[in-house]
Amino acid sequence: MSETQGNLDLVSSPQTRGEAILAAVRGEVDLHNSPELRAALLGILGKSLPKKLVLNLAAVPYMDSSAVAVLVEVLQRLRRSGGRLMLSSLQPRVRGLLEIARLDSIFVLAITDDEALEK
Repeated sequence: MSETQGNLDLVSSPQTRGEAILAAVRGEVDLHNSPELRAALLGILGKSLPKKLVLNLAAVPYMDSSAVAVLVEVLQRLRRSGGRLMLSSLQPRVRGLLEIARLDSIFVLAITDDEALEK
């Protein structure tokens, strides 16, 4: 499987909604595939730096610290250009990980994509 195809398996094709870009992440994200997540998300940002990047995590039952590190990197890149990272539809285990690490204070968490787009 090529890297491009792998990225499409982990992150959906981004959709533009006004000044926002919406993409969905699918599957468990850990040390083995977090580089793929990083490449996919930085690829999205390489094409345009949106005011908002909304990542729907409804289909992510688990992520480890390497996945969180990727999200922090994306957040920092967006902040440098005046953008924001929004995480929507988090499963309880992923939300719990972010809350335990107190990262729910730096990421904007939303119940739905529409809520994230409104924030």
